Amino acid sequence: MPNDYLTIPLIFLLNTLFSLYILAVMLRLLLQWVRANFRNPVAQFLITITQPLLRPLRRFLPPMGNIDTASMFLLLILTMVKLTIISSLALSVPPLPVLLLASIGDLVSLTFDVFKIAIFIQVILSWIAPTTYNPVTILLYDLTEPLLRPARNLVPPIGGLDLSPLVVLIALQVASMLIEPWFPRII
Repeated sequence: MPNDYLTIPLIFLLNTLFSLYILAVMLRLLLQWVRANFRNPVAQFLITITQPLLRPLRRFLPPMGNIDTASMFLLLILTMVKLTIISSLALSVPPLPVLLLASIGDLVSLTFDVFKIAIFIQVILSWIAPTTYNPVTILLYDLTEPLLRPARNLVPPIGGLDLSPLVVLIALQVASMLIEPWFPRII
């Protein structure tokens, strides 16, 4: 490996920058999927930072029903570029099929992580300030409600305590443990 002293911080920096932008595109895609209110300031921020790359893609990749193909394509391309750059700095670039599968695996993992973290934050906020209005709280509710609603139907509140977040967190963790090993890891 060439000059570890500079390579490791460079890999960290590139991974962080790519991951933050990929997270923004992922959040935009998920918020579209759950039909969140895009007049929300946080949603407006996500639109502003992702629009420059999505606008040209939308001319060639129109949505297919409720599926935003441009966002999905952008997520895949950004993840492949990130993995290619980082793996070329660390070791060597893997073959294209391995890179594609690893990219899909990273996006699947990110999706699980986004939902788990959103539910966890929503639970913490419900303990700290349950009636406080905040644009982030509204988006968290919009994002997690499609997962929490079916769990609430299965597990009613016990003594006024809503256990649906715990049920969903356990289900998400089990699903990620079953699905993620099918994809190769590059970094």
